[in-house]
Amino acid sequence: MILPEVGEPGQTRLQGARLLVVGAGGLGSPAIMYLAGAGVGALTVVDPDVVETGNLHRQPIHAGRVGWNKAESARAFVQALDPEVFVEALTRPLTPANAPALVAGADVVLDCADSFAVSYVLSDGCLAAGVPLVSASALGMSGYCGGFCGGAPSLRAVFPDLPDRAANCATAGVLGPVVGMLGMAQAQMALAVLLGLEPSPLGQLLTMSPGLRWGGFRFGGAPEPEGGFRFIDASDIRPGDFVLDLRGEDEAPVPIHPWARRADPAAPPLPPQGARAVLACRSGLRAWRAARLLAPTHPEIVLIAAGDHH
Repeated sequence: MILPEVGEPGQTRLQGARLLVVGAGGLGSPAIMYLAGAGVGALTVVDPDVVETGNLHRQPIHAGRVGWNKAESARAFVQALDPEVFVEALTRPLTPANAPALVAGADVVLDCADSFAVSYVLSDGCLAAGVPLVSASALGMSGYCGGFCGGAPSLRAVFPDLPDRAANCATAGVLGPVVGMLGMAQAQMALAVLLGLEPSPLGQLLTMSPGLRWGGFRFGGAPEPEGGFRFIDASDIRPGDFVLDLRGEDEAPVPIHPWARRADPAAPPLPPQGARAVLACRSGLRAWRAARLLAPTHPEIVLIAAGDHH
């Protein structure tokens, strides 16, 4: 409250704010810690995963609660830090089906999920609802944090396509402080949005490279890309859809839908003319790659990221 940029009016604004935090892991832990420490009014934390011992080097808010659901553990942490901050813990995954309602109830959304499918779903929802999105990603000793939507270009405007290969902290590893610094940057960006600080973090990308080299750029004039593959929920499959499950039977014994066909993502069969193609895999990466192969001849393609919970 001593800060001239905040003061009593700014602190009152923070106390009236509701933030949606998707993911309470390596990025979400520091973001939740510093948002609660700043006295925001309410946090909705979404995370279906449980705390594991291997998480704790980069997720210290969960210390002593191995085996707990991460959203519920985050709520316990915040209650101990500041019981006046209300925390709603949602133990189900963020999906294309539940995202619009969750986004609509938030003043700022933080994407801390370490999942590019969730990042695109949140970006699409925030762009449609006009809600600011602060998204970050960390891997190894590098990463980024950016402010999207809410009047600024979406995440798709900066990242219109996916890499040919993708990894996450669980598969490729990360040093704890790296993901911690980017999660704290997310909290700072979210607070700056709520306080109306200038220059706005919306339309800004902050990058961190190995050797603690910080960089970034502003992208306020970036155009929204034409088309782009959208993610849907498995419950949104319609009669007449051409459904391909790109997972092997060992990975997913039960296909995504009763009439889904198993297929190789490197050589997906052509859909019938006029049918919507629905491509499903665990993370969405194989589906995105297969969609790129089909897109030149088939205009209507949607993706499903089934995750580990199907």
